[in-house]
Order: sequence, then C-alpha cells, then structure tokens
Amino acid sequence: MAEKYQYFVLNIKAVPDVLLKVVEAKRLLESGRASSVQDATDKVGISRSSFYKYKDDIFPFHDDTKGRTITLVMQLDDESGLLSDVLKVIAKYNANILTIHQSIPINGIASLTISVETTESTGDVTNMMSDIEEKDGVHYVKILAKE
Repeated sequence: MAEKYQYFVLNIKAVPDVLLKVVEAKRLLESGRASSVQDATDKVGISRSSFYKYKDDIFPFHDDTKGRTITLVMQLDDESGLLSDVLKVIAKYNANILTIHQSIPINGIASLTISVETTESTGDVTNMMSDIEEKDGVHYVKILAKE
C-alpha cells in the first residue's frame, strides 16, 4: 500500500532554506521573471535536482482559500465505487465540484484530476485531502493548483 501523506503548517523559521528557495524559484517561473528552470534555480542559488526533488511537495499556504478554485490530482485503484467515495468526501466538506477528469486505468491504476470551488461553508481543505487519502485504493492526493 502506498504511503499516506500528512500535511503540516510550519512557521517560516522552521522551513529549511532549500525549500524556501524552491518556492521562490517556482514564483519566478510563474511570474515570467525566469525563462527556464535552470534560470530560476541559478537566480535563487539551488541545484536543478533540488528543485525537481521538492517542487511538488512545497507551496505557500494561503488562509484565503475560501472562494478559490483548487485543483487536486490523485492516483487511485480502478475499483468500482471508489470515485463515488471520493466525491462523497468532497460533498461532505461542501466544496463545489467544477471539473472531473479520470484517465483510462493502466495496470489497474487511474489518475484523477478534480477542480473544486471552496466557499464559506467548505470545511478545512487539508482535512478533506486527508479523508480522501484514507480511502482504501487511493494512492495519493496533491494540490496541483490554486486560483
């Protein structure tokens, strides 16, 4: 069974410098102030391998998630009813589902991308992700994007 992820909120003083530089490199790329990963990593002073190692695991926390669109990507087993279970968790947290895209399963595993809109009545998104990950057959859940 795949390792389940846990999420923590840390004070910036507790975050290793390399991770903060990865966040800065991502910001440079998103803003267009860096033309490539190499350019961004050179500007912040880390290696490309450090960037690629951590880029999917660190992102800034924003308290203003209400009224935002969050795109989740997950990998899950091709089991009858599992998608329904995932959707029930999202409904339990009062998030509005905007889009769902599931790939054709390969070797019994499918990738799923779901965009949800959070509202004032939406519960804690981190808890929602943890509840999804606890479902048997769900390999991982990550935030792909926030708008």
